[in-house]
Amino acid sequence: MLLNFKLYFFSLLAAMLLGNLLWPKENLYAKALTIQPGNPERGLKVIRDGSKTSCLICHSISQLPDRNQGQLGPTLNGVGSKFTEEELRLRITDARKINKNTIMPPYLSDKDLFRVAPKWQGKTIYQPQELEDVISFLLSLKI
Repeated sequence: MLLNFKLYFFSLLAAMLLGNLLWPKENLYAKALTIQPGNPERGLKVIRDGSKTSCLICHSISQLPDRNQGQLGPTLNGVGSKFTEEELRLRITDARKINKNTIMPPYLSDKDLFRVAPKWQGKTIYQPQELEDVISFLLSLKI
């Protein structure tokens, strides 16, 4: 009986310690990256900005009159009803954390990239405020 208790105790202790190592206590994507809240109007300008990689190259939003919207990625219609702010922040920051084979570029990471033009090396596509603005706009797209 004492052996079973010791085995149970040490198994439980090992699971607790391993859990703390594998799953961080704080979710880095739960909180805004800036003090200033995101602004949906600025976010719309950012997603249309072809100099930074417009979201509309790959995605479409039927509410927008923009021509030649993308068909490569999923539509963004109603995305504000499908995902939380935290989920959108994760996907836009670095979608590779969800799907390592994604073709969506990481907008706020410069790690593990390939074939990057010299003038863009070591830089992110978006700045944190731009990311928060885009999230704010996307959250406004409800079904």
